[in-house]
Amino acid sequence: MLLAQNQYMTRSGQVDFFSSTPIEDIKAINQSVGSILDIKTGDFVFEILMKSFQFENALMQEHFNEKYVESDDYPTATFYGKLENIASISLNEDIEKPVIVSGKITIHGVEQPIRAEGILNFKNNQIIASSSFILKPDDFQIKIPSIVRNNIAKEIIVNVNIKLKPM
Repeated sequence: MLLAQNQYMTRSGQVDFFSSTPIEDIKAINQSVGSILDIKTGDFVFEILMKSFQFENALMQEHFNEKYVESDDYPTATFYGKLENIASISLNEDIEKPVIVSGKITIHGVEQPIRAEGILNFKNNQIIASSSFILKPDDFQIKIPSIVRNNIAKEIIVNVNIKLKPM
């Protein structure tokens, strides 16, 4: 069981992704990301409501939810994992610490292992965490129709930025 004094959480983290091809750039932002971090064990959990991704173009948003990630059938993306090097991290005010996060990410009902580098910073009694990594739609069995296949990159850049507060 996680002890409350070791837990930090947010319901307003941000995840965005970017796909760039010669034909089209696609960017979406989700600012309703829930996350909990246990600073004693390194356990880290994320839950993302897929329909909360906002696109510049409403048609892109509709296609993302209905045709690609099928949000009605797969409403959330989740991550369950650990900060690998939590034992070596001392949360001193305003010092960025590199971290390695590893675990399992589930998108579109498909679970994949993931390992990514990130940064933690402790400021004003909050933990600020960020990471960038690449995901491939094919790895999650997300089907891209041939008519728009050249509009969507085979590798999507994902950025995570969250501020966690003590529970």
